[in-house]
Amino acid sequence: MTVDCPFECEYLQEARRRERPPEIDPKDIPNQDIKVTEQFLASQEELLVSCGRTILAAALEVSAIDYDVREALESLIKTYRTLESGLIYETRPPNPLAAHIQQRLQDGVAGYRQELTERTGMNTVRDRDVLGVLVFLQRLELHHNNQRKKGKAFLDHLRSFFPAQPETPRQSILA
Repeated sequence: MTVDCPFECEYLQEARRRERPPEIDPKDIPNQDIKVTEQFLASQEELLVSCGRTILAAALEVSAIDYDVREALESLIKTYRTLESGLIYETRPPNPLAAHIQQRLQDGVAGYRQELTERTGMNTVRDRDVLGVLVFLQRLELHHNNQRKKGKAFLDHLRSFFPAQPETPRQSILA
């Protein structure tokens, strides 16, 4: 039996505390050629936070599950890999929920770049940096996805880092 509990459900929270993370075979980790170091994450922390908030907000808008987020991240990673080769080709997931998340994340990255340019006078975010952050989020999703059909453990993990914020008139695109 599947019960769709809200994130705040005390029983769900207790179950998540007792849940073991899934065993992941290192060979099954995608995009192993992309190295994501602690130094990289520290230097891209603002971009990472912006992407994490955007994923969470987009997923909550459409009641997405972890697998929808996984599909959106896979598609975006393919798109950014293609950009690195010099081609512009956008990979779109067939799943409409994943497509929504992907589009919101692309809009969020564009907004982040614009905001950074307005603030500092230059755009220092490279496509390679975005790709690294996406790969990190993909690995984080693999680690926190409890492999249940309608699981939202990864989204709950993101929610613990990015609690809901009240709306403000001039709020960042990525909030």
